Parts: sequence; structure tokens; C-alpha cells
Amino acid sequence: MKRIGIYAGSFDPPTNGHLWMIQQGAELFDELVVVLGANPDKKGFLSEDARLNALRSMLQDCPPNVRVERMQGGFLVDFARRIGATHLLRGIRNTIDFEYEKSMDRMNARMEPGIRTVYLMPPAELEEISSSMVRGFVGVQGWQRWVQASVPPCVFNIIAAQQHSKS
Repeated sequence: MKRIGIYAGSFDPPTNGHLWMIQQGAELFDELVVVLGANPDKKGFLSEDARLNALRSMLQDCPPNVRVERMQGGFLVDFARRIGATHLLRGIRNTIDFEYEKSMDRMNARMEPGIRTVYLMPPAELEEISSSMVRGFVGVQGWQRWVQASVPPCVFNIIAAQQHSKS
């Protein structure tokens, strides 16, 4: 049976931690689908299209078993079932992530018992990187060096262009 994993998120913006997770997932699964989720209640830092472009750009050098898709509404487990996914891939950086992911895992298992969740812990140098941290840096004097250290170069270029267009 083909192992198809899903790594889903808002990726606002995609970070080096996300890239690490995707690279690991590409090795773990026969196919890895990176799913950009849309939350209509949230105003994104980057537009959905910009995030999709950022993901596709940063994954150009990934193995051919990785692809990016957009999910519009609904439950992730329903999307997973529709595409024949067998696993969800999630990252755990700290105890807060663990508690959240544990609750999500329990609910997903009730909704779709046939889809298993796999958890990975990033290396220490990526542990503190989050999209919200990156968003918080942008605009603060000297933000460029910290953001550049936290996101792939193509993502930094998208953020820098967005900031330039605002000024």
C-alpha cells in the first residue's frame, strides 16, 4: 500500500522549520502532499497566492514525491480521505504544541480512524522558529537579518518585496 502523507498548515509565512518537516516527510512517505489551508476568518500576513508561490518556490529542489495543494474549507481528514492519504505529518516544538496536537489527533482519529498521525521534533536550531515569530519581526528596525535567518531565501524575497511595496 502506498504511504501518502499530508503536511498541512497556513504557512504564513513558510519557515525553515516547515522546510525541514517537508524534507523529512519526503523521506518517510512514498508521496507527501503539502496542503495550504485557508482560514476565511483570518487576514493573512501574506496573501494565499503569495504563500502558495512561496511554498512552490522553496520546494523546487525537493524530490518529485512532494507536491503542493490548496485546501478550501472543510476538515483535513476529509481532504485526506479524498486524496487517499494514509498519514498526517505534524511537528512538535514544545509542550504547548504537544497538548494541541494531542487534542487534534484524538478528534481526527474519531472522524477518520484509518488515517494515522506521525509527529516529528525539529532539531534544536529550528525549535523556536514559527511563522508568528517571523511576522512579529517584520517591520522592526533590523528585521531583515532575523527574518533572513528564519525563512528560505525565496520566502525572504517575497516578504522583503511586500514590505518594499508598503513603503
